[in-house]
Amino acid sequence: MIKLRDVYTRSNLLSLTRLLLSVPVYFLLFRIEDSANYRIEIIAVLIFAAATDFLDGYLARKYNEISEAGKILDPLADKVLVGVVTIQLFVLGEIPPVYFFSVIGRDLIIFLGGIYVTKRLGKVLPSNLLGKITVTFIAAYLLSIILGVTDSVPFLYDLFYYVSLILVYGSLIAYIIRAKESLTWNKNESVQEHQL
Repeated sequence: MIKLRDVYTRSNLLSLTRLLLSVPVYFLLFRIEDSANYRIEIIAVLIFAAATDFLDGYLARKYNEISEAGKILDPLADKVLVGVVTIQLFVLGEIPPVYFFSVIGRDLIIFLGGIYVTKRLGKVLPSNLLGKITVTFIAAYLLSIILGVTDSVPFLYDLFYYVSLILVYGSLIAYIIRAKESLTWNKNESVQEHQL
């Protein structure tokens, strides 16, 4: 059960800030082809968002602010921000359809699966290291497009593209396995308690 007071922590407010940053990013991406200044502004906002992502986890651990609300807000902020950038760049024709559907499809499956698992377990499965690494490489790929390295540094572009795509599917499989194991463990625990 999520308590309202658990939402108002330093770490959760940073996650909420990152979630809200998706709004200016959305509108800035509309103007990305108009001027190089818009690209700089988007990069600045995204770097700030990345900083909040690092800090919210650090503060949650340092001040013992880990909560069910935080377990929802942190990955939700990541998914919304990455989703907004991915959708906008796809609409602009900057990313291939296979990448778009892979990233958005992964996030939808994890989001819907997360709701199901939370209802069954009564708690939220926290983000894991593989998920964070995946988001980092997706962000690196998206940033490489915004920075315009597609043609200038094709090796770097290809590296971020293929590594992040592999991680998208790898992290999805890992999440499904972890969710299944958690549900199985919870079921076994319930059976043992019933027998006692």
